[in-house]
Amino acid sequence: MNPKVDWFFNKKTKWQDAYSVLRDIVLACGLTEELKWGVPCYTLEDANVLLIHGFKDYCALLFHKGALLKDEKKMLVQQTANVQAARQLRFSGADDISKQRKTITALIKEAIRIEKAGIKVEMKKTSEFAMPEEFGAVLKDMPELKKAFTALTPGRQRGYLLYFSSAKQAATREARIEKYVDKILNGKGLED
Repeated sequence: MNPKVDWFFNKKTKWQDAYSVLRDIVLACGLTEELKWGVPCYTLEDANVLLIHGFKDYCALLFHKGALLKDEKKMLVQQTANVQAARQLRFSGADDISKQRKTITALIKEAIRIEKAGIKVEMKKTSEFAMPEEFGAVLKDMPELKKAFTALTPGRQRGYLLYFSSAKQAATREARIEKYVDKILNGKGLED
């Protein structure tokens, strides 16, 4: 147990008991407990394996390379269509977790085996993401923007493509694109 993480488990939340049971299960598997992104993250030789987090309707273990896990019982959840590697194992409470302890432990051990083997999730290339028609037109009209966009990291490019594409109306897509032209020209990502 890492004392820097204790505050997370000690704070009064709907999931406090469930978090405690999850912590016991994960630590019994030999992972190192750290605090990342404000939640307990469990690592193997500095590589993120999984984390514990909670939401309104469930708490979960998030496996960073969950897409590689064998999920014969179809328990792992892909949070959104755009999440490529991570998968969640969701719970309704401490009793739910206790009943599934054996399955949870098996998934954690498989995640550790995958990490030890150095297996990577094959990610989609940026070119495989949809290019909104409106953004394609702007890139065609502004060669300096196209050059700046191409110079961004693949993650920043994907962030913009997903954000622009998520708008349902053309007018909204156009407004989003216009708003972020200067950031792209300055080599910044969506959240920079």
